[in-house]
Amino acid sequence: MDLNLLRFFFDLGLFILILLVQLVIYPGFRFYDKNDLISWHSKYTKRISLVVVPLMFGQLIIAVIFLLRRSAPYDIAVSFMVLAVWLITFLYFVPAHRKISNGEHNKALLRQMVQINWWRTAIWSAIFVWTFLEIIVV
Repeated sequence: MDLNLLRFFFDLGLFILILLVQLVIYPGFRFYDKNDLISWHSKYTKRISLVVVPLMFGQLIIAVIFLLRRSAPYDIAVSFMVLAVWLITFLYFVPAHRKISNGEHNKALLRQMVQINWWRTAIWSAIFVWTFLEIIVV
């Protein structure tokens, strides 16, 4: 399979995923009572990881391959954006999900997750749009 097409599918997958997380999943957390959220969250994190982990690693690997192969401005910018998403994910969202799993969450944390997730939504949307334009234009 063409590496550009593979990149497109990883970026599309993450774009669709982040829209679902931002518009449906994270806002939905606020409608659970504390015990139900803790119970559901353990199932949710295991299931969503089956989708998120391969997509994020695939996007990262492809970004590195393109960066090493040609280092065009597009490749450099996308690599920085992918790195930014990883940093946001592991510095904020992994600990936030850990708090939910441990029952240490509150409504403020759940609202904050939606607010901060707009950064990942914007970044992954930009990556997808840019990849789409790169494939169509180039």
